[in-house]
Amino acid sequence: MPLLERHIAFYGEAPRQAAADGGYASRENLRQAKAWGVRDMAFHKKSGLRIEDMVRSRWVYRKLRNFRAGIEAGISCLKRTYGLARCTWRGLDHFKTYVWSSVVAYNLALFARLRPT
Repeated sequence: MPLLERHIAFYGEAPRQAAADGGYASRENLRQAKAWGVRDMAFHKKSGLRIEDMVRSRWVYRKLRNFRAGIEAGISCLKRTYGLARCTWRGLDHFKTYVWSSVVAYNLALFARLRPT
């Protein structure tokens, strides 16, 4: 799984827990994640895997699955509401600026909604 490989290369160790899209759900990917040291690996779709093989409890599986779903919801909101679509700006620095502006607008609106009255 490329994301875990990049995480290990950057931080020097595997995360304790991880959640991935159902497209990555396979016995081989689960075995590889466990071999790298990931204690709890939750896939969105089980694809024939038992929850007990992926994580230590159903509660942990639910928490990891819901965490990933929340991230997906945030990305969806950025795309629908704050214009994070295909970037036509050229160059990596411009791309970073494009994404940054959408994320800042999202966070400002979120903080305004959460501000105590």
